[in-house]
Amino acid sequence: MKKTFLLIILHLASTLSFAQTEKANDKNISAKFESFFNSNEYNGIFELFSDDMKSALPKEQANEFLVGLKTQAGKINAREFTKYVRGSFASYKTTFDNGVFAVNISTDNQLKINGLYIEPFKEDNLPKIVRNSTKLILPFKDKWTVTWGGDTAELNYHVESKAQKNAFDFVITDENGKSYKTDGNTNEDYYAFGKELIAPCDGEVVLVVDGVEDNIPGELNPIYVPGNTVIIKTKNNEYLFFAHFKQHSIIVKQGQKVKQGEILGLTGNSGNSSEPHLHFHIQNVKDMNVATGAKCYFNEIIVDGKTKNDYSPIKGEKIRNAK
Repeated sequence: MKKTFLLIILHLASTLSFAQTEKANDKNISAKFESFFNSNEYNGIFELFSDDMKSALPKEQANEFLVGLKTQAGKINAREFTKYVRGSFASYKTTFDNGVFAVNISTDNQLKINGLYIEPFKEDNLPKIVRNSTKLILPFKDKWTVTWGGDTAELNYHVESKAQKNAFDFVITDENGKSYKTDGNTNEDYYAFGKELIAPCDGEVVLVVDGVEDNIPGELNPIYVPGNTVIIKTKNNEYLFFAHFKQHSIIVKQGQKVKQGEILGLTGNSGNSSEPHLHFHIQNVKDMNVATGAKCYFNEIIVDGKTKNDYSPIKGEKIRNAK
């Protein structure tokens, strides 16, 4: 009979993570954990523990647990951040010599481990979407500019997020490339603010959030990152995610069926947004905390003056619907 790995769950402060992007502190601590583990430096791992963690798992017991894990699982060969679980445990798909496990680590504000548990890794039993099969138009009228979009970090900072990895940010710019007039100190200075956002296809509205105040330009609201939000489910079970609507501007309701081109609401500056813009992406399920992003292609659009069919725009391009 195989010995079961010891579960240590000591987690004193839980925070809900919206965007499933690995935090710098967790990245640093998990790398140290792997290095110490592979080098049999178990005391080094123990010194990464918070005081409360050390009390819950004294050095002798910690060493016994880690030695047992090493004996059964072997060295760590690969480790990949997947998502946050149980609030703020960073979960890593970890390939050992003898199997694949989820190593879950929680850290505190003092850069110490305050929670740790290891369990067999289970692939998400969630639908897989590589790209949209539903034909989409752009979610706005007139000509807009792609500020973030593409497959590399240089083109699109969203690539580091599992759910948002293929996301776009869109603004409206003038002939000088500026997204605002006058001094840009108010939302009304921005060309995109208050512009109509439309449904890219027929579908069902499955989530509406419409009570988040718009930010002053340059300020962020990390409490509810997407701000005012609409999610539309397509007939092919793709979830179209719109973020940062203007407060109280959304005119559709949860459960409502919408048609392509129908107005959803107005562009705003709510949530984790520094200026009025539209954040748009596709994901495989409704819940962004467990979702995986899919690449988005638009059926027929004008890109820098040229018609493109079945095209996914990238940073810097000016785009509008062909019809």
